[in-house]
Amino acid sequence: MKRTTLQHDAPATDAISYAGYRFPPEVIGYAVWLYYRSPLRLRMVEELLPARGIELTYETIRRWSVRFGLGIARRIRSTALARGDRWHLDEVVVTLNGRRH
Repeated sequence: MKRTTLQHDAPATDAISYAGYRFPPEVIGYAVWLYYRSPLRLRMVEELLPARGIELTYETIRRWSVRFGLGIARRIRSTALARGDRWHLDEVVVTLNGRRH
């Protein structure tokens, strides 16, 4: 098994190469996205994918997560809304035991 080096300084616009993999890029991206964006374990993701007609093992998902996770995370962060240092809170009135707070 060959080791791949992670490029921590690669821009988010670089294309992720899925060449040489049996499954299409959509399946790989969906499995990795599901693992990272939801509080599921690898085996739970493995159990969810057959409902979509995708049969693979949790070890495959783990390998894909190691290989493609950083690139997919960069793309998610680059398309997410910018987070500033200001928060705006609307007024909220709650009644507890007959008293307004």
